[in-house]
Amino acid sequence: MLESYLPILLFIILGTAFGVVPLLAGYILGPRRPDEEKRSAYECGFEPFEDTHGKFDVRYYLVAILFIIFDLEIAFLFPWAIVLDEIGVFGLLAMFLFLGILVVGFIYEWKKGALEWE
Repeated sequence: MLESYLPILLFIILGTAFGVVPLLAGYILGPRRPDEEKRSAYECGFEPFEDTHGKFDVRYYLVAILFIIFDLEIAFLFPWAIVLDEIGVFGLLAMFLFLGILVVGFIYEWKKGALEWE
């Protein structure tokens, strides 16, 4: 039984290695010659107008939530549509519940004005 999990374990190990090894190689082999020019904040060639740790407008976060809503919808609708014949009425009702929750998030975004551009 445990041997059926071996490919999954290998996939996780190789995926982690492909992500971590280049980072470590760049950190270990990369040059370390920092100067004041490299450490300065860059804003289109000008000196920064404000503090670099300033707060973002709330609309930025609302647009991010909107992206997550549509991204989740697409990520779940395609596999669901492929196996709809196999999962039956329960799967249909579960997807309606999921889409209902996404509609609640979309209505929240609409009420907050995230869809209106200035």
